[in-house]
Amino acid sequence: MDFQAGILQDGSPMESLEKQLICPICLEMFSKPVVILPCQHNLCRKCANDVFQAANPYWQSRGSLISGGRFRCPSCRHEVLLDRHGVYGLQRNLLVENIIDIYKQECSSRPLKKGEHPKCKEHEDERINIYCVTCEVPTCSMCKVFGAHKDCEVAPLESVFQGQKTELNNCISMLVAGNDRIQTIISQLEDSCQSTEENSEAAKRELCARFDALAALLEEKKAELLQRISQEQADKTAFIQSLICQYKEQLEKSSRLVETAIQAAEETGGAAFLMNAKQLIKTIVEASKGGRLDKIEQGYESMDAFSVSLDHLTEAVHALDFDPAEEDEEYFDGEEEEVEE
Repeated sequence: MDFQAGILQDGSPMESLEKQLICPICLEMFSKPVVILPCQHNLCRKCANDVFQAANPYWQSRGSLISGGRFRCPSCRHEVLLDRHGVYGLQRNLLVENIIDIYKQECSSRPLKKGEHPKCKEHEDERINIYCVTCEVPTCSMCKVFGAHKDCEVAPLESVFQGQKTELNNCISMLVAGNDRIQTIISQLEDSCQSTEENSEAAKRELCARFDALAALLEEKKAELLQRISQEQADKTAFIQSLICQYKEQLEKSSRLVETAIQAAEETGGAAFLMNAKQLIKTIVEASKGGRLDKIEQGYESMDAFSVSLDHLTEAVHALDFDPAEEDEEYFDGEEEEVEE
């Protein structure tokens, strides 16, 4: 549902109300809004379902007996656990729907007012009203008839405006879903970092318990192995922390790009929107196809390789004794000397 921003004057109460009734995903008036509990933010049911499906690709239909999955509010990033009904289990916001109905009735009773429209740089009195498909820029009719675009293919401005605006909205949804996936990876990396530290401490305690039973002879060896575990812990922790920083930087860049795209999508003037839309869409697509960041392998945080068995050393210590063969040799040598004498 598309509403012209020129219906109301800037700064009017109705315009302020309109901004509160815009879905942060599709940037259109709410359609069947739902309440995202407990943060109380609203979304179109279809938009909420699109984001939910992107974050939970293996979620089944409402007839399934499995749990619903996780949903992250795009407005405040609050995570909501959904039941097996998914988005359809959320409560509809009837108050917002009634406000939208009243707003539509109020807007339909007001006369349309013309807003500012960009002018052609080559023909100052001509409004930009067509789009040059060949050059991919908005232009005016005089440029098509007499100017630089007379041999170019043109299209109605409104059709190109709607097409690129739809494409931008799809890109925004794609970025939001990508941000949720990045946030999930960051959480997993942080858990892996914590598990690495805990497993390292457990390995140290086990190693100390084994070495404490062997007395001072094994202290030097114990210190050496402890140092190796600490070095491995430091290397793994440093690597995971570097990955967390990289993912956070990517998330921050993507979030800033989302804000820029949302601001651009709020532009209601077709010509003004198309001035920057093509480059912005290209930037979003390139960012979405950006370089893949490294990930840790499964079991990377494990420190099992540093588990040491000292049973054979304990048995060797208990078996230490005088060599009976050496005592027998000394005894027999003494008898031979007495015989010779």
